[in-house]
Amino acid sequence: GKWHMGVNCKSRHDHCHHPLNHGFEYFYGMPFTLLNECQGTDDPELAKSLQDTYWLYTQMIILAVLTLLIGKLAALFSVKWKIIICLAICGLLYFISWFSSYGLTKYWNCILMRNHAITEQPMNLEKTTTNMLKEAVSFIERNKHRPFLLFVSLLHVHTPLITTKKFQGRSRYGLYGDNVEEMDWMVGKWLLDAIEKEGLKNVTFIYFASDHGGSLEAHRGNAQLGGWNGIYKGGKGMGGWEGGIRVPGIVRWPGVLPAGTVIHELTSLMDVFPTVVHLAGGEVPQDRVIDGRTLLPLLRGTVQQCGHEFMFHYCGAFLHAVRWHQKDSGTVWKAHYTTPVFQPEASGACFGRGICPCFGDGVTHHDPPLLFDLSKDPSEANPLSADTEPLFDTVTRRIGEAVEEHRKTLTPVPQQLSPSNNIWKPWLQPCCGTFPFCWCDEENNKA
Repeated sequence: GKWHMGVNCKSRHDHCHHPLNHGFEYFYGMPFTLLNECQGTDDPELAKSLQDTYWLYTQMIILAVLTLLIGKLAALFSVKWKIIICLAICGLLYFISWFSSYGLTKYWNCILMRNHAITEQPMNLEKTTTNMLKEAVSFIERNKHRPFLLFVSLLHVHTPLITTKKFQGRSRYGLYGDNVEEMDWMVGKWLLDAIEKEGLKNVTFIYFASDHGGSLEAHRGNAQLGGWNGIYKGGKGMGGWEGGIRVPGIVRWPGVLPAGTVIHELTSLMDVFPTVVHLAGGEVPQDRVIDGRTLLPLLRGTVQQCGHEFMFHYCGAFLHAVRWHQKDSGTVWKAHYTTPVFQPEASGACFGRGICPCFGDGVTHHDPPLLFDLSKDPSEANPLSADTEPLFDTVTRRIGEAVEEHRKTLTPVPQQLSPSNNIWKPWLQPCCGTFPFCWCDEENNKA
């Protein structure tokens, strides 16, 4: 499915970020993320505000060249041809430099790979999910006689919401609802049916979850395309607010985990790693701090609280909020050190930017932090203060101590989201042909 971690570091073929270099034995899917550009829509998503700026400057250069050209031909003023030609060449180079990064996103970013080979560039979104599910079912069939780990990351419920005709209009909640219903059908009809067909139902631990809350900024006209976060404030890309990080999880393991149980404890997707290691009979590394906790005791009911006393919520590399689950009282506190500046102010989202930033002029820093009692105020509507909460100083001080302890466990690493790493580098571009002619369709050729 959607890997979203990229492929290369220093050359087109080093594949340093590829799943096969990070513990997986087989990969079929999309190495980058899913963008509107992959569908070929007129609504670009990748660095939209930056693209608008680049296009504005391009238009200004074109206007300047035309003005000089008309003035020269009409003898309105004297200007050397050399200046006009130089300005036109500079403008053309400027346009090529940014358009090659963003205007050709569909061909550069929207690709499918099987292991290290590119099978489709650009990919056909209408067939991609079906192809991925066929691969997943085939994987189950091939590995049914031995332990296996299958990680499926679907493209569904992520914009641009590719939905087949069979499911369009099925939901009362628009295209997003249609997409949810189709995903539900696909997971059941393809994956769970395959597990049952191979007789693996009672020996397979299945965990279904989302990676973040709804994307409030994803709109097309008046239609919201990014989901809904209920009572929770904020959404996707916001490091601290509940709407961006609180999502449901569904677990199935018949005969081992009791059916119909509802657990209200907050866990983390970082818990998947130690849980899988536990299930496989292994041990997590002992030479570093592992942030996750195995979910098995909580799911089996042998403990009533998750293993996290503190949870640290980041936006990129920046710590935005900290959650403290008091063991003695059961109260859950949340301290926000940084929050995004919403546009418009009361909207709960960053419509002006398209996605909320993690730092800079798009955030507000809080000292003392914004403190909420999530046990009583899960929607984070009423920040507490020393005047309204007698434990305010005690709680913020204890959370501050936990932050200091947490930071001692961190090892500095290169920033993969730095500006220099975000610009397009032709020498790293995966290509199934002779660069820059990167077009292939192995999937349909096989069919």
